[in-house]
Parts: sequence; C-alpha cells; structure tokens
Amino acid sequence: MKPYIVIVHKDENSAYGMSFPDAPGCFSAADEIDDIFAMASEALELWAEGMREDGLTISEPRDFEVLRADPKWVERFADAEIVIAVEAPWAQSRQAAE
Repeated sequence: MKPYIVIVHKDENSAYGMSFPDAPGCFSAADEIDDIFAMASEALELWAEGMREDGLTISEPRDFEVLRADPKWVERFADAEIVIAVEAPWAQSRQAAE
C-alpha cells in the first residue's frame, strides 16, 4: 500500500498542524517536530477506525505527484513547512500478520 501524504504547516507561536489530503476529515497537530510521525500515524489509525465503524470505504492514497498537481491542494503544498509520507498503520499490522 502506498503511504499517505501529510502536509505539515507551522504558524508562528503554534503547533505543527497536519492535513491528510487522501483521508478527508483526518487532521492532527504536534507541539514538537519530533512528534509529527507518531501523531500522524495515530490520527490515521483513529480516522480509519471511524470510517470502518461508519461502514465507509477507506480509499487508497494517491501518488505524491498526482496529489501535488491536484488544484485543490496546490496552495497547501506551496505553503507547507514540510511534507511527509506515513504508512497506513493498518497496513503495518497486516504485514506483521503475514
């Protein structure tokens, strides 16, 4: 499974905010940059859990280049502090079981 792209923003005197373009309604924040990956992974897991509970489909994440060219997200990418890729936590569990 492809990783989920996470757009990380940082305004002065604020936490690092995270947007997940391919996980609508999923968001997170971290006070320290060292916590970004852990918080992003936790947010994705909670988002997926809610999707499953609601009987909704979890869509596959798009390729980075496709996502970056999406007009809906171009501005967010341009203003990003950093952009990270996070493997879906449920994919890691699946791989460990195999």
